[in-house]
Amino acid sequence: MSEPHGATRLPEAGHLIDPDRTPWHALPAGEVAVMLRAAPEEGLSTGEVARRRDRHGPNRLREAAREPRWRAFLRQFQDLMIVILLAAAVVSLVISREWETPLAIAVVVLLNATIGFVQESRAEASLEALRKMTSTVATVRRDGTLTRLDATGLVPGDVVVVEAGDRVPADGRLLSSASLEVRESELTGEAQPVAKSATGRVEEGAALADRTNALFMNTSVTRGRGEMIVTATGMATETGRIAGLLASAKPAPTPLQRQISTLSRTLALISAVVVAVVVVLGLVRGQEFGVLFVTAVSLAVAAIPEGLPAVVAFTLAMGTERLARRGAIVKRLSSVETLGSTSQICTDKTGTLTLNQMTAREVFLARRRFTVSGHGYALDGRIRSTDGRPPPAALDEALIAMALCTDAVFRDDEEVAVVGDPTEAALVVLAEKGGIDVTALRRQRPRVAEVPFDADHKFMATFHRWTDDGGRPVVRCFVKGAPDVLAARATHYLGPDGITELDPQERRRYDDANASLAGQGRRVLAVALQDFPADESAGEAAGEAAGESAGGAIGGDVKELLDRLVLIALVGIVDPPRPEARQAIEQCREAGIRVRMITGDHAVTAAAIARDLGIPGQAVTGAELDRYTDDADLARRLDGIGVIARVSPEHKLRIVGALQARGDVVAMTGDGVNDAPALRKADIGVAMGLTGTEVTKEAATMVLTDDNFATIVGAVREGRGIYDNIVKFTRFQVSTALGFVLTFLITSLTGLAGGAPFTALQILFVNLVMDGPPAMSLGVDPASPDAMSRQPRPPREPILTRERLVRILLTSTIMATGTAAVLAWAPGPAAAVGQASVAGTMALVTFVFFQAFNLLTVRHPTRSLFHRETLHHPNPLVATLAVVVLLLIIVEVDALHGFFTTTDLSFGQWLACLAVGSAILWAGELVKALLRARDRR
Repeated sequence: MSEPHGATRLPEAGHLIDPDRTPWHALPAGEVAVMLRAAPEEGLSTGEVARRRDRHGPNRLREAAREPRWRAFLRQFQDLMIVILLAAAVVSLVISREWETPLAIAVVVLLNATIGFVQESRAEASLEALRKMTSTVATVRRDGTLTRLDATGLVPGDVVVVEAGDRVPADGRLLSSASLEVRESELTGEAQPVAKSATGRVEEGAALADRTNALFMNTSVTRGRGEMIVTATGMATETGRIAGLLASAKPAPTPLQRQISTLSRTLALISAVVVAVVVVLGLVRGQEFGVLFVTAVSLAVAAIPEGLPAVVAFTLAMGTERLARRGAIVKRLSSVETLGSTSQICTDKTGTLTLNQMTAREVFLARRRFTVSGHGYALDGRIRSTDGRPPPAALDEALIAMALCTDAVFRDDEEVAVVGDPTEAALVVLAEKGGIDVTALRRQRPRVAEVPFDADHKFMATFHRWTDDGGRPVVRCFVKGAPDVLAARATHYLGPDGITELDPQERRRYDDANASLAGQGRRVLAVALQDFPADESAGEAAGEAAGESAGGAIGGDVKELLDRLVLIALVGIVDPPRPEARQAIEQCREAGIRVRMITGDHAVTAAAIARDLGIPGQAVTGAELDRYTDDADLARRLDGIGVIARVSPEHKLRIVGALQARGDVVAMTGDGVNDAPALRKADIGVAMGLTGTEVTKEAATMVLTDDNFATIVGAVREGRGIYDNIVKFTRFQVSTALGFVLTFLITSLTGLAGGAPFTALQILFVNLVMDGPPAMSLGVDPASPDAMSRQPRPPREPILTRERLVRILLTSTIMATGTAAVLAWAPGPAAAVGQASVAGTMALVTFVFFQAFNLLTVRHPTRSLFHRETLHHPNPLVATLAVVVLLLIIVEVDALHGFFTTTDLSFGQWLACLAVGSAILWAGELVKALLRARDRR
């Protein structure tokens, strides 16, 4: 270890202090060990571990209480419409003593509950399968020996060894470190790995991202090695603290839940009013109360579209299946539609809008600029000069330096991947794009010594046996690091004509290039070299600098050794946007959805990515947001803000709340535990399935299996299509319900069929068999081609707008008038209540034909039925044909006449019913033509 922790002395007695309230990062490592009564050289004893585990519990986050399966099933019966249906079934059974109506109602209620329960269970099972973060294994020193064990067994005071590739198993204070870097984006949102040092001094009030001598649970080690003493486990960790914020962020009902609830109350009110009118009119006319009561029950059943809850559940279930195929798993059915009404998407940057694979984009060397194509770790890009001239020899020298002065290595899997520090991965990929076989070069030119990267001197150097331009053997040192640090150590640069003195003019050119790259949001690295005479071997050079043996790592005073550097190149590196993200954001703009980037990264870097992606608005930091103490003022100012950088979990919560307060429907994405509270508060929280933590997935309502922003936009399109389908079958079924109501009113006022044109069983048959499956066919219609060219639906817009309600009333009036006319004009006398007749059968057939043509009419609000798009998705056409076949069976099969109270019809009577029923089609086409003309104007 390069930074020893020093000796520690255990207290002879005393109670172990409370580790949850101590600022460990502000204390020296040795003092931390003493306070925790731990000897770093030996670790804790087995007995002491048992005692501490009894006090602190297992090292795991508290899991949210799982809803029992029986309660999840019973929850499906909480809808108001379901309650009304069950009440109607009970009243029907008590009053009429008939079992057919209560049985039919019970079947549809059970069907609705089963569909919702099964689909939610399937979504939960899919989410469980997604949990690929299995138990973390930690290397722990106990009883004087290193052992590997499940991280849940860690306790405060344990000494843990971490190295590149490990996930940090708990919070801890570093005891020693060597070139240690940790990616903390899961916790802080910072995209770049953070350099850690056991000897770093940190103030007590330092922000989490600035505690460079501490490690935190669920972060990842990207480079180096270190030892830490565990200071907090489980819910006492920083991850656990943020997870605890979830309890204060309660999810609100979704727009769909509010809409269906409003519709249920509206239909129940209509039912109550009409039933009262019918009963009063009947009593005035002198009808018996018993007959009126049976009629009232039948009318109440008719006024409520029994199939609506089942079709809503079916449509949402089909939507979740399509979303799953697109890479999005939805945990609750009712959350699917929320995406369709989303007006604001607050998205993380790293891994969602970007590839989370650092990529070299630009190179400056020999007074020239070069651009680099390709994305991420794929090797299909090229290095091109901006002036069209052939590349200079300095480019090869720069690429060789990048290949040798890095530790990242290639791994050949199904596709090329790089293991190691992300910035180094960008350099080795760049070298490969320039024609360097990195693996072969490293075998030919092995290191004889190195200076590991360290946060103090901000560079890394490697030494290799070489031959200079004159053929003399030398030891060549390649260096990469911060541009200002290397420039301060440089005396020359590699120019167009070879090595040239670095005069003030060249330094200004170098500084300008560095500033230009940084101004574009690039992370800038410099590469340089320095040769040493061959008679001073690499081992002797290392010994002079650090007194270590040949081939070892050089430490000590490296300034005297590396003070005549030759600058070779500057490299601009960035985590590039996903290729499909820009198009997805453009689709959001056309759809009236505002996309806003909220990230823990630096403002300059985030703003550059936002410009590349086409996200409008200025870039601000979380600290600047704090100036707006009034949330209403913040909500107004957010319109001009496109990027919010360096944010905390509290900032994210406040942003989501401010947008919701002004009426926006907010979707929030995230992957780290710092995102979880905001995901829970948002109208729909979207967690990353690949990189997201378990806390984030638990808080979210939707989980992306590919971590891709384009998948979110696809889900928005799907959500809009789902809402359109819900509107279609709502129009369809409410038209049927009001058609029944108006038909009952007309017959009650005129005395046709004794005021009860249909039996209760006929009503349920129409609503469930002739109404349900066709409506379900509307639920599987794909999203319309114009779904993403409309503005978001206002969140408070009722599912039945004024225009839709007018069209429903027109349709219902036509249905009721036509049915009553057929009932009055059909041959033969109208039968009494409950008796079969030609007139009653023709009325039933006409009403079903009205439904069939209405089904085809409602598929699109303005597009003609005779449009070619109608045949692209023929499900409703097939459902309509099935309705007609079933209708033929119950009318023409004698064995069913008694059960359905029907009789045979002639061919001419069938044609008459068909002609009257088609009136809805022609009226619908006329309305659509008028609406298209209005839209053109």
